[in-house]
Amino acid sequence: MNPSPSLPLSPPQPYGGFALRIFAAVIDLLILAVPLAVFISFLSVAMGISTAFLNLRPGEPPNEILKAFGDTFIYISLGFFLLMSWLYFAILESSGWRATLGKRALGLYVSDLNGNRAAFARTTARFFCGRLLAHIPILGIYYFLIDCAAVPFTQRKQAIHDILSECFVLRETTSGPLAGPGK
Repeated sequence: MNPSPSLPLSPPQPYGGFALRIFAAVIDLLILAVPLAVFISFLSVAMGISTAFLNLRPGEPPNEILKAFGDTFIYISLGFFLLMSWLYFAILESSGWRATLGKRALGLYVSDLNGNRAAFARTTARFFCGRLLAHIPILGIYYFLIDCAAVPFTQRKQAIHDILSECFVLRETTSGPLAGPGK
């Protein structure tokens, strides 16, 4: 079986594996949680529902939480999170860094199939083929699990959203595109 002519036979750097990608995603999620928390705080004050946070109790059913805050609050918060996440991932992964803060911290970066910096349109496609689909209620968690589970089993360590957007997540070496001055 011959590899596709559009795919390089060997990557410019080693592929980013499952564990590193998961840790990078956790770092990115923690980073994104800060502006989301600030936004939710201001939104709840603006909507006059900030006292509802004080009435939350551990183990409260999700339908009670939704009832306390209302659909509008939830949809605005989700919309903000999606917009912020898209811009965070698409801009940073298409920038000179070629990586989000989480990926950068762990020496990972995103490239197109030729090892070049991925364009903003490609990193946008990568976001919408992956992270956006994970936000669909009920169905999203299954897509997310299947998407992540593909990484260790694909030859080039690609998740489904990487395959659909024609990207790689690669590990940095001391002479690669993320290496500092003099390296």
